[in-house]
Amino acid sequence: MIFDYGDHMNGWGWVFTGVSMLLFWGVLIAGIAVLVRFFGTSGHDMRAASARRPTAEELLAERFAGGEIDENEYRQRLETLRAGASPPV
Repeated sequence: MIFDYGDHMNGWGWVFTGVSMLLFWGVLIAGIAVLVRFFGTSGHDMRAASARRPTAEELLAERFAGGEIDENEYRQRLETLRAGASPPV
């Protein structure tokens, strides 16, 4: 072999071994980073899609379900929202 020097490696053999080891670890780390980025991106997109702003009717329904407003107030506000009019002051 070209890098053999008797039964030991010469200087070029050590250089080749060092460079090939750096390349191996560099490719391995880059591959892991690409995989993490690829699979991490799809999860991020799903979270962004589910994090939309609730509509006014959804917010009103949440307030009614939470007991903040009673049924009469809920119905009045819902009619106002659906009619497109501004609420009474």
